Amino acid sequence: MSAMNVSRRRFLQTSAVTGGGLVVGFTMTGCSSNTAPLPVASAEGAWTPNAFLQILPDNTIRFYTARAEMGQGVTTGLATLVGEELDVNPFDMEIRQAGAHEDYVNPEFGIQGTGASSSIRVHYIQSRQVGANTRALILNAAAGDLGVPVESLATDNGFVINGEVSYPYSDFITTAQELNIEGDAPLKPATQFKYIGQDTRRVDAIAKATGTAQFGIDVDVPGMHYAVVVRAPMARAKALSVNAANARGMPGVTDIFEIGTGVAVVAQSFWQAKQAAAKIDVQWDSMPQGAVDTDTLRRDYAAALDAGDGVEGPNEGDIEAAMSAADLTHEAQYWAPLLSHSPMEPMNAVVRIDGEEADVWTGIQFPPAVPGLVSRVLDIPAENVRFHQTYLGGGFGRRATPSHVIEATEIAKATGKPIQLVWTREDDIQQGPFRPASLMRIKAGIDADGNLIAWDAARAGADIYPDYFRGLLPALYPWMGDGFVEGVANLSEWYFEKFVTDVASTEGLFEDYDHPNTRVTHMTVDHELPMTFWRAVGHSYTAFAKESMIDELAQAAGMDEVAFRLQNTWNTPRLNNVIRVAGERMESMTPPPGHHLGFAAHSAFHTDVAEIAEVSVENGKIRVHKVTCVLDCGQAVNPDIVRSQMEGGVIYGLTAALYGGLNLENGAIKESNFHDYPMLRMNESPEIEVIIIDSGTEPTGVGEPGLPPIAPAVANAVYKATGQRLRSLPLQLA
Repeated sequence: MSAMNVSRRRFLQTSAVTGGGLVVGFTMTGCSSNTAPLPVASAEGAWTPNAFLQILPDNTIRFYTARAEMGQGVTTGLATLVGEELDVNPFDMEIRQAGAHEDYVNPEFGIQGTGASSSIRVHYIQSRQVGANTRALILNAAAGDLGVPVESLATDNGFVINGEVSYPYSDFITTAQELNIEGDAPLKPATQFKYIGQDTRRVDAIAKATGTAQFGIDVDVPGMHYAVVVRAPMARAKALSVNAANARGMPGVTDIFEIGTGVAVVAQSFWQAKQAAAKIDVQWDSMPQGAVDTDTLRRDYAAALDAGDGVEGPNEGDIEAAMSAADLTHEAQYWAPLLSHSPMEPMNAVVRIDGEEADVWTGIQFPPAVPGLVSRVLDIPAENVRFHQTYLGGGFGRRATPSHVIEATEIAKATGKPIQLVWTREDDIQQGPFRPASLMRIKAGIDADGNLIAWDAARAGADIYPDYFRGLLPALYPWMGDGFVEGVANLSEWYFEKFVTDVASTEGLFEDYDHPNTRVTHMTVDHELPMTFWRAVGHSYTAFAKESMIDELAQAAGMDEVAFRLQNTWNTPRLNNVIRVAGERMESMTPPPGHHLGFAAHSAFHTDVAEIAEVSVENGKIRVHKVTCVLDCGQAVNPDIVRSQMEGGVIYGLTAALYGGLNLENGAIKESNFHDYPMLRMNESPEIEVIIIDSGTEPTGVGEPGLPPIAPAVANAVYKATGQRLRSLPLQLA
């Protein structure tokens, strides 16, 4: 190995502030010139600039992961990538959650954030390069210190090997930090992988199993009090009058006052705060959505589809002529309801204010939101806000929204106490934000040979991005006034309604199949309900409509459902191959009497998935016995985690398919907890078989792609079992 030159822009190294260690950082975007300290501690707890890796004098190797760990295994995946090239077993690293900083940006989003099943996909090469460049620095430093050619040295799990003698990496950090090298070290060929592609446990498994892993709700600081917020039955309603006489003086209660989103109740324990909150009588103002119920949504969405006055997305060919020329046309309408995210860990944040500084502990998918929002509420510089990222007890898009941080900060400011705010389960289910409801109408045409020649798809419902802007803009631009923020959000609403299709609303509705004549239309219908991303985003409902329609078309054409899909996916070869492999697997199955197989396939987040659902119907109840999931996600960094994510996506998707649905009554959500918004129980969970196709490409997403196909696969199986086409979620037999 020859000496290299690595520019500061590509690979930055600096000594730890007081710890005497080598800290190496890699700018993920490759273009940051930021010199502000990163939230990375030295051995003495000091911050150090631009770091993902830290090597301490005792040869402790710390890896700071900038992606939020919410159970999806991203910490293990990223540590594996770095460890592979650094030649360090990921399980021998000390893993820490990184704070907020622009050098931790996710290039897919343009800001630091975790979502869209992007973490491994976008950081596959970059993370490996962090490890490779660090190893090269150590080897060049060792060659200089030992007086030997760098080519004569090797490495093994954090040690430099010189003949029969091994030296810890830490022996060479003093020299390494003085090197001025340029260019990127070569990456390993796949044939030399030791860790990538192996089934291993998660690096955080022991901490989570023993209870030592810190989630946001575990945080406890001296003098901390607990807060809950009495919220309106309708989202965004404001208090007209508050009668807290029955709550004041209850055990442990210290403060009761109004904040922007309701009435804050502060006590010495969460239970005390919750009990007191139940005694408070609040009169709320009426909101525009006060007359809205679930039937209203469906009626208004149907009216919008009938009017046809929406925003066109992709429009290719001549849809009208193709429909006229088709030998067979078919049209159907599909409904997907409002959904709650319901992560197992409720939303929470701890805020401690100390003069002109503040500490915040929470688990969040977009860390830059925290310093900005806290600085905005407290009127202090964002750099005075210390953000401590914790593990997330589930995210699913819910932890992409930072409103709980604002509330906790407002309460801490008003009381002068360290505050842990906890959203109750009822808060989360009833207040949202929600997965938008959606009404989709598809008309398709096929020729005499079973070829799709026309696809006319429309979706009516609320957009996501305006609410996303409402939450994110003040976080990124704390100086921006409330009126300006609201103006931008309103402008985005108008923009999406009149000119541009919100991609999160129609993604997955049209892309997978070969149809030379395509039209996609979106009708924005807004009832002032708060919306945000939900696991798989638009794919979570568009796949249900698309794959149900594909099955209906195959039936109408008298073709096998797999053969029809294969015939119409020549332009999407990876999906075609997944369908082929899954179809062959289905052919080999012999379900028991009364059991039927349903098929669906879908591409989402650059990953192709086909699922087979084995279903029975007894006494009007749908039971899913087994799900076979075939996917191509490129290189499986950790196959066991890929399987786990597919299993989790299937279970989460089955919950939505069989039970999921929030219902509005007079503008308020009727459901309140798991007794009336049930999750799939263990005794209802099917056997899940996951088949990973190795296509030899770089990794694609795995956190979400397993979810979209399951609802249509079950619905298609139910049709075989009963002859009923179920076009509304959750699936319920007539």
